[in-house]
Amino acid sequence: MGTISATEIIKLLHAKPIPLFGLSELGSVLGIANRQTLYKKVQRLEASKILKKLMKGKYLFLLKDAGDFTIANFLRQPSYVSLESALSFYSIITGFPYQITSITIKKPSEIEAAGKSYAYSQISPDLFWGWEKKEDFLIATPEKAMLDYLYFAKKGLRTLDWEEIDMTRLNRKLLSSWARKLKIKI
Repeated sequence: MGTISATEIIKLLHAKPIPLFGLSELGSVLGIANRQTLYKKVQRLEASKILKKLMKGKYLFLLKDAGDFTIANFLRQPSYVSLESALSFYSIITGFPYQITSITIKKPSEIEAAGKSYAYSQISPDLFWGWEKKEDFLIATPEKAMLDYLYFAKKGLRTLDWEEIDMTRLNRKLLSSWARKLKIKI
């Protein structure tokens, strides 16, 4: 492909369902195979405020909205939003946490991107379940978010304030069944 204009690039990126791109995907979308050419093009797109680098090799198309939870899933794969963020999303706890909290099977980490803080807590692969797709992100079901929270509280990695938790929003039978499976007392 020859030189591609900024207008053409905007049309191509806008046509994608999610405005988040890895470097390889950008190369495919833009028809640029040469890595050095791609890096130069990406730098120009950043300077033109068309793309924003979130972290090494991951970019946000600035002319289309991406929610915090969608970005959280994109930055660390596989992952799903859980813990305080999911509990707040479902109005099980009051307020919204400063960090967007997620679960992953990879090493725990914190990433600063797009002016937000994203925290990833590691869980074993056999406990990596209980999430669903909402819009364009993966999030724990209310019961699994509560179990993830209890799991990390049991390990001393979270503090539990029962007065802030609205248990009426949870399916108690499902929660009890899953808690027995994980050997967590409720």
